[in-house]
Amino acid sequence: MKHSLRSWLLLAALAALAGSAGAADPALPKNVIVLFADGVAATQWELGRYSARVLRNQGFAATDIVFKDGAFGVLSTSPRDAFVTDSAAAASAMSTGVKVDNFAVSMTPDGKTHRTIMEAAKAAGKKIGLVTTAEIYDASPAAFSVHAKNRREAQAIVDQYLVMEPDVLIGGGRDYFLPKSAPGGKRTDGKDMIAAFAQKGYKVARDTQELKNADGARLLALFAEEDMSFEVDRDPAKEPSMAEMTQAALKTLSGASPNGFVLFVENENTDTAGHYNDAGGVMRALWAFDEALKVALDFRGKAPNDTLIIVTGDHETGGLSATYARRPGSGDARPFAGIADLQMLERITISFGAAAKTLGSKPTGEALDKLIAERFPGFRLDADLRAAIVNQGQLDFNFSYATQNALGRMVARQTGFYWGTAGHTTEPVAVGAVGPGAELFKGYQDNTDFARNLHRLIGAR
Repeated sequence: MKHSLRSWLLLAALAALAGSAGAADPALPKNVIVLFADGVAATQWELGRYSARVLRNQGFAATDIVFKDGAFGVLSTSPRDAFVTDSAAAASAMSTGVKVDNFAVSMTPDGKTHRTIMEAAKAAGKKIGLVTTAEIYDASPAAFSVHAKNRREAQAIVDQYLVMEPDVLIGGGRDYFLPKSAPGGKRTDGKDMIAAFAQKGYKVARDTQELKNADGARLLALFAEEDMSFEVDRDPAKEPSMAEMTQAALKTLSGASPNGFVLFVENENTDTAGHYNDAGGVMRALWAFDEALKVALDFRGKAPNDTLIIVTGDHETGGLSATYARRPGSGDARPFAGIADLQMLERITISFGAAAKTLGSKPTGEALDKLIAERFPGFRLDADLRAAIVNQGQLDFNFSYATQNALGRMVARQTGFYWGTAGHTTEPVAVGAVGPGAELFKGYQDNTDFARNLHRLIGAR
């Protein structure tokens, strides 16, 4: 008995020593790049990997390099007040390490603000940058930097950016930088915030060429009044790719930066396409994300001991399920979502959001039939879905976008890419990391642990 007790005590002591050794401070990276695929979980990553291989004959860096060769973990996503999260609460938890209510931006219900990743980076003397395909004041970039009771406080968020002075701001959302008197402007205080940033030394870019030509230590680049376009709709002369935006951000942040930088790069189109049940839109957005990741990996390759790259998302959107089902008019069940079905997705020449905008709030059957024939080659719209679009009727209570979700159901019936909802789900998200400190992100953690790990690596006091 005594021998057993001594053995147990010895094992306990060894475990404690192992734990304390594992808790030793990791190497601190000089630079941190967080690449954020909004609305993306394991199912979407697998769509990106498989489609890149069979349609583009290319590897997929997120899965083939970061997840495979780096540290890999999983994050739970619930907010303070519910089981299902919105982007603001999820990003706030991942930025501050504190749970907040849905729609809050790094602020708890008592009105208390909590230090964000970018505030920590500033305190550590690092340069900071925010890049997104959404409005630059949208929930995720805002939660990683500033504070608001509600994510809809766009004007106040832009005002905080001016005070905070991020070195790089790139994305959409020109509307809340301009007064209502200016074309597309929405500010109610009459201020021209683009001019205000320019007065603080920011180089301003409005299109792809101006972004390429931008130099200097600070950059404000706004390419759309609201969200930037989906890949299939994007005019490359007016709106740069996610990779081009990432390249410009790294160019600006890496110059004259003795303490390094923290850069947040988000693809929001993955989330919006999930809400719309647009499988082709998600696929193309994932390809765009991966091209941006390759830019980041190339940057890290020049000084691998200096830079930590993290790939993750905030929650899953849409309940994507590539599955087998009965083909229309067939009594047998057979596998769907094969190469031919992915090729059908690739042949679609318009995003579901742009399709809904083209049809308007009162679509006619004639306009709808013309759109399907011209922009959805090989697809046919069943009578029930045609009626749903013409009458603007929702498929069910958890499908919010009449035109987009009906188009998603049309695509699903013929390709096998089905969706469970137009909203967010509770599926945990993947996180992968390469570089100094990557091991902190291993295993099953809460999204607040993501923030604690990142704050630890930034090393702010």
